[in-house]
Amino acid sequence: MEQQKLPNATLILVFGIISIVTCCCYGIIGLIFGIIGLILAKKATMLYAVNPSMYEGYNNVKLGKTLSIIGIVLNILVIFFFIWIISIIGWDALQNEELMRERMEDYFENLQ
Repeated sequence: MEQQKLPNATLILVFGIISIVTCCCYGIIGLIFGIIGLILAKKATMLYAVNPSMYEGYNNVKLGKTLSIIGIVLNILVIFFFIWIISIIGWDALQNEELMRERMEDYFENLQ
């Protein structure tokens, strides 16, 4: 009996990588890819668990799942970071570099 590739095994791995790489994009894009990667990994794992001898490529699924989890955590941290920054400097300062610099200097002076 010839083994088949697990459906979406490579795609899961790619989504895991994309979720980490795109964590710099305000956390939203990478979070979406990480969640989709986890959902696909769960389906592939369930399929593999039914008949492991029938499928190959489970290592890609495991690695993609791990990368997706790492990507989700990184993206959540990035989202919290941006929320923290906006709470410090305000939404209006994001568009005005001088105002942003003033508010950041005020914030760090108050910490000392």
